[in-house]
Amino acid sequence: MSSQGSRQTLVRQWEMLKLLPTRPPGMTAKDICQQLNDEGFQVSKRQVERDLEQLSHSFALICNDKGKPYGWHWMEGAGADVPAISAAEALSLTMVEKVLKPLVPTTVLKSMAPRLNQAKDKLTKLQQGASFGDWQNKVAYVPATLQQQTPKLSDEVLSNVQLALLHNQCIDVSYQPGAKPDALKSYTLHPLAMVQRGVSTYLVACVDPYDDPRLFALHRMQQATPRDDKSVKTPTGFTLKHYIDQGGLQFSDGNTLQLKARIDHKLAMHLTETPLSDDQHITTDGDKHLLSATVADSWQLDWWVKSMGAQIEILQPASLRTSIINDLQQALDNYQYR
Repeated sequence: MSSQGSRQTLVRQWEMLKLLPTRPPGMTAKDICQQLNDEGFQVSKRQVERDLEQLSHSFALICNDKGKPYGWHWMEGAGADVPAISAAEALSLTMVEKVLKPLVPTTVLKSMAPRLNQAKDKLTKLQQGASFGDWQNKVAYVPATLQQQTPKLSDEVLSNVQLALLHNQCIDVSYQPGAKPDALKSYTLHPLAMVQRGVSTYLVACVDPYDDPRLFALHRMQQATPRDDKSVKTPTGFTLKHYIDQGGLQFSDGNTLQLKARIDHKLAMHLTETPLSDDQHITTDGDKHLLSATVADSWQLDWWVKSMGAQIEILQPASLRTSIINDLQQALDNYQYR
């Protein structure tokens, strides 16, 4: 074979490796052949099969022969499109993994496995040198709130929702509402976006026949089936940024309120470093501080105020103050000896 022919073969095989998915059922030789020809490579299905067989001796490729036509995919944790990585990048990726691991579904982490494994391999090799210490004891992640376990999420549901979202397809789901955990509902959803909120993954979607975006927890979906015959209808003017800015992920109806509160010194220091809003203002009031900020009128605000306990006293709005007083009184009643 000429040097030109060898280069062409190398380029074709490299492109083939990048086409292969990272999980079963894999990609068939016919589909690989079609995509390579679409990209300008003149290759037959038989040549693709020979290439795959040859490459499987040097790369972590698996032929899924559980059903015909056979599908080819990378072994779990392996991948081709992985460029070189520096020591600093490897350490950063290791920390990112520690942050993500308790938050995101296992399936999502698996899709990142090639890059994360490369980072670990890089650090392990550097650790063998005298100048690089025990890297595993040099990075950690500590949650700012009480750590919760990730809810169980079906890999198939996650994969189908992701595909529907990417291809702008509607999706039929069997859903378990939080208010009625024993009742399954059937919905046709118009996927708009996917958001990770704490340990839970949410789909922002419209549900037929309505056109207002709502939140659906993926771990409450029992089944999810994309529909080839129905395209997504996106509400006029919808953007994920606007939806989040309006308090969609704080379980809000989009309204805001002017919060006024009396806070202690520790909370004042914390909010000075991490403000509640752009217009937040804190002034000294004797041994306390007065807080003013425009915030979303939401369940998240209510939860936050209660979590601050004696560090905060709501002054305005009156409706929020009354609600907090009633809830705190109920909490106190729960602790009274009977």
